[in-house]
Amino acid sequence: MKLSEQVKPISYLKGHAPEIIRTLKDNPQPVVITLHGDAKAILQDVGQYEETQETLALLKLLALTNRQVEEGKLRPAAESFARIRKRLADSRS
Repeated sequence: MKLSEQVKPISYLKGHAPEIIRTLKDNPQPVVITLHGDAKAILQDVGQYEETQETLALLKLLALTNRQVEEGKLRPAAESFARIRKRLADSRS
């Protein structure tokens, strides 16, 4: 289904909220809510929202990692694991 088919005015939301929410469970497409013809909000299934947030977190982590690589902030894997093992050992002491 196209996103353009998921555009609804706020008046439709007011009269059909339970129906829209039930539909979100079966249809992963978000619903765009308009006010005076302008898109103002997105309704999305909570599971889809959580998945989107996890994806964004991973993308941010990748971007940070790429930036650190570009800045030369690298360590050999063996050194990194040795530091982690030392921290774990220190925290157990």
